[in-house]
Amino acid sequence: MEKLIFHGSAEPTLGIELEFGLVDARTMALSSSIDALLRDLPQDVVFLKPELMQCCIEINTDICHTVGEAEADLRRKIAIVEQATDNLGLRLWWGATHPFSLWQNQKITQTERYLDLVSLLQEMARRLVTFGLHIHVGVDSGDKAVMICDRIMQHLPTLLSLSCSSPFWERRNTGLHSHRSKIMEGLPTAGLPTLMRNWSEYVWLVNHMVGTGFINTIREIWWDVRPHHNFGTVELRVCDMPGNLDDVLVIAALTQSLVKALSDDIDHGAYQHDCHPMMVRQNKWRACRFGVQAELVDSYTYKVQPVKQIVSGLVDRLSDSAAELGCREYLLAANELAQRPSWADRQRQILSDTGSAAEVVRQLTAASRISSG
Repeated sequence: MEKLIFHGSAEPTLGIELEFGLVDARTMALSSSIDALLRDLPQDVVFLKPELMQCCIEINTDICHTVGEAEADLRRKIAIVEQATDNLGLRLWWGATHPFSLWQNQKITQTERYLDLVSLLQEMARRLVTFGLHIHVGVDSGDKAVMICDRIMQHLPTLLSLSCSSPFWERRNTGLHSHRSKIMEGLPTAGLPTLMRNWSEYVWLVNHMVGTGFINTIREIWWDVRPHHNFGTVELRVCDMPGNLDDVLVIAALTQSLVKALSDDIDHGAYQHDCHPMMVRQNKWRACRFGVQAELVDSYTYKVQPVKQIVSGLVDRLSDSAAELGCREYLLAANELAQRPSWADRQRQILSDTGSAAEVVRQLTAASRISSG
């Protein structure tokens, strides 16, 4: 079996990946324009990444130490991309699914990796017209990364509930707050991860899946949380793409603080409280269905609590960790985020007010802009 080396980080560094939809500025429909956008940007721009669909672009931070550093990094990069999209008559869509564009009309990015993926997964790959938020936090060892993936699972539904922004699919109101979650769960290696006790078991599992032809490469593991051996991080992938940068930063602060707190618990020898996988699945469904209005089951007391109460408890618990990381102000804003209407609710409200799915995209792309214009 291949030996996977976890390149650990001595500090809880932070990396953020944002997946945007590219939309036509006139019609607000998704536009397969990634090639034109990349041609229009300076050659030295290296923070952009094409995705499976040509209507999607990913913007990545450098390795950051604080949420404030990540904010400055993202504001600069998004402004550069917004200038290029303006030149091409495009806009960036901050949402996890598009209100009216059909997945059947989107074009696949013509690279060997993505073509192999479509060949393997067929329609399950072709309908992946979704946009997510991925957050990396550095940890010092592979064993610890696996342990954190296990311990953080009970918190994934809470993080999802704060980010829900995908109520529409195929021009329909699905009734869900995060339909993206259900699309992702259609993949054979997505959704909640399997139980792993240490780095050795993770390496065995990856090599088994590659060796038996279940996946082509380790990059085809899309769990809601996973170790990332090259970056030396725990990567949270459960979140929808929130509707603006401010909310991205709040969720990033919550995630970084949570990973640090769990890492410190492990270092101090804290007992691992088991959380039944069915409870996590149940809570994830509740978050997907109801967003911030969800009521989730507490894994310690087995009592049902509203998301805003759970978030308030997390903010209190993580306050010291956030202070050490310099992100306490961002973390405190999670309480406000939990009490506001979700981005899914806001999309539905605009559609109700205007009767136009295009107006949903028009209003929210304008409100989310980083640069003026």
